Amino acid sequence: MNLPRVRAPEFPSHQPWLNCDRPLSLAQLKGRIVLLDFWTYCCINCLHILPDLKYLEQKYPEYLTVIGVHSAKFENEKETENIRQAILRYDIEHPVIVDQEFEIWQQYAVRAWPTLVLIDPLGYVVGMVSGEGKRGELDEAIAQLIAQQQAQGSASIPPIKPLLEKQKNPLITPLAFPGKVLADAASSRLFIADSGHHRIIVTTLNGTVQSIIGNGIPGLTDGSFSEAQFFGPQGMSWDANSQRLYVADTENHAIRQIDFTTEQVQTLAGTGEQNRTQGPQGGHGLETPLNSPWDLELIGGEVLLMAMAGSHQIWALDLMDGTVGTYSGIGAEAGMDGELDEAAFAQPSGITSDDEELFVADSEISSIRGIGLGNEPRVRTLCGSGDLFGFGDRDGTAEEALFQHCLGIDYAEGLLWVADTYNHKIKTVHPKTGECKTVLGDGTPGLLDGKNTTSRFFEPGGLSIASGILYIADTNNHRIRRVALDTLTVTTLELTGLCAPGFCVP
Repeated sequence: MNLPRVRAPEFPSHQPWLNCDRPLSLAQLKGRIVLLDFWTYCCINCLHILPDLKYLEQKYPEYLTVIGVHSAKFENEKETENIRQAILRYDIEHPVIVDQEFEIWQQYAVRAWPTLVLIDPLGYVVGMVSGEGKRGELDEAIAQLIAQQQAQGSASIPPIKPLLEKQKNPLITPLAFPGKVLADAASSRLFIADSGHHRIIVTTLNGTVQSIIGNGIPGLTDGSFSEAQFFGPQGMSWDANSQRLYVADTENHAIRQIDFTTEQVQTLAGTGEQNRTQGPQGGHGLETPLNSPWDLELIGGEVLLMAMAGSHQIWALDLMDGTVGTYSGIGAEAGMDGELDEAAFAQPSGITSDDEELFVADSEISSIRGIGLGNEPRVRTLCGSGDLFGFGDRDGTAEEALFQHCLGIDYAEGLLWVADTYNHKIKTVHPKTGECKTVLGDGTPGLLDGKNTTSRFFEPGGLSIASGILYIADTNNHRIRRVALDTLTVTTLELTGLCAPGFCVP
């Protein structure tokens, strides 16, 4: 952590700032400890350290200022408005400077996301660390700087109170950043992961609200529909035989079960703490920590496969004996095909199946992967570059096709339907040939109904098909979109009987 004393480079004066009403400078922060967080909002590792930053901010409010430096990986992440949406989605409360063209990144010689740079009250860089799990190290270093400051008799300057984006744009829409959606034709139900409001919404396929599961306050609490708490839930899987919905409770690092017969929520796997162990592992569900499960797929009614985005793996939960463990992936963030125990994934965020193969939206390598479910399972790449920086927007076959951080995927009628999230499009992929075609969205972020590529979406994150209708979780639009597959006509689903938590009028 300790570095030679080097004067911290000043922030460029021309870059946009978010979560504050005016640009900040290190000169005006002299007398306070400053912690710079170099991040990009696609990165699961960057999201994992947000609780650590909040912990440190709350522990040392009189001495510490945290500043996010957003240095984008993907082209879509360079847009200031998209960064603003990410700040709202993840409830970030510290100032953020938009590091256009990696100017600040280069000045501080940063090489990886996330990187944290500690600056002392005199404006010198005194520490730099990369990666997750650095809370204790940072806590100790900050405490030492405070002790030195107090011993010298120096007073800390008052904290700067930022004007938060959530104060300017409060999330009072009925849905807030819905991450995933699941349609079931047999029961005529639509399950919506209302991720920003930390709850699950159940409606008819026409949008009439039937149940609200979760009280809207982030937490990990089992119990009745009104008592239960979730934290940023994402993917879901439905078991019609048992009338149970399984939920990837992402920010709780847990798998939850919603029983519609008893109307109770129960935790099946995870401890509520993030698993930081790399490599294959497993154990009893309630004794084994998980790492940001993002999507689920029920196989044979007995095994729940999960896209474990945080550890770059696919995991399996045996619903019969309650054990959980790695199904495929060595834990390295990469795109490597082969046997289950030698393959590598990169933040898998969506899964679906045709009963013969599990298909994966592998977001950080912007590719579609396949995992055989038969006697000789292997991992293959259907389409996309398979490279961490091989992204774009191009139709074609196999490696010719390019996506940009694809998050959602569903199989129906012989095709894979893909939410090409950062391209604001919906595409189809043929599971045998790997041929990719754009079918919905013109690539411009927005909210526009229409046919084919005249429609517009804003970072769609999940999709599901039932009875000839494609339902899309249009995440940054806070909407569910409805597509008639016979005409590829997009409409916006009107939700009847739903409001934001705390904003319902009797």
